[in-house]
Amino acid sequence: MSLKLFDLTGRRALVTGSSQGIGLALARGVAEAGAAVVLNGRDRAKLERAAESLRADGLQAEIAGFDVTDPAAVEAGVAAIEAGHGPIDILFNNAGVNLRGPLDEMPDETWRAVMSTNLDSAFYCARAVAKRMIPRGRGKIVNTCSVMSMLGRPGTGPYTATKGALGMLTKAMCADWAQHGIQANGIAPGYFSTELTAPLQADPVFNGWLCKRTPAGRRGSCRSWSGRRSSSPRRPRPMSMATCSMWMAG
Repeated sequence: MSLKLFDLTGRRALVTGSSQGIGLALARGVAEAGAAVVLNGRDRAKLERAAESLRADGLQAEIAGFDVTDPAAVEAGVAAIEAGHGPIDILFNNAGVNLRGPLDEMPDETWRAVMSTNLDSAFYCARAVAKRMIPRGRGKIVNTCSVMSMLGRPGTGPYTATKGALGMLTKAMCADWAQHGIQANGIAPGYFSTELTAPLQADPVFNGWLCKRTPAGRRGSCRSWSGRRSSSPRRPRPMSMATCSMWMAG
């Protein structure tokens, strides 16, 4: 697939939770389309390694290591990015965590940890970025929702609640900010092979359930499938996270 369809040359994208997994795949996608990316996370060493992996391929990458669950840190972090590198044209709210357990046994601190990481952070980051986009009359916000925004599974109560709320928050962003030239969209990935889903990948019971529920009979991959054709018409290649990021950000 030609990247000319998704040319982001001259734009800057902030991707939260992008030191690994889906977030890093999203960052790579927009960087391959020409954007300068700013990787965000709390582990500076992991961010540095992620940025170096992009730079090694000739891509533009900087890091911003602030805590997206802290509204003051978000405001300071966004201000520093714009002062030091330039306007943020694209925001990917991708930071997320899934802490599993029965709802009737769920500790308060676990509930709050998932809420703050998955939902509060998206609001804080979008608010900080949007108020700077509004005077410029343009901007893109992409929220990483989930297949769990529309369904539920045992043991995922906090995660499901946050992803469902994030889907509605995306609609609220559209309602408030479309008049200012800001586009807000949500993507809803299914099960992808990432560092955070490693326990599920090792669970044969879950893998058996997943293969029966997904048309392709497998989980998604963060590797880029752009431009590659399926070896079988009955098993099409899934849209890569990189391609999805370019489409939403373009």
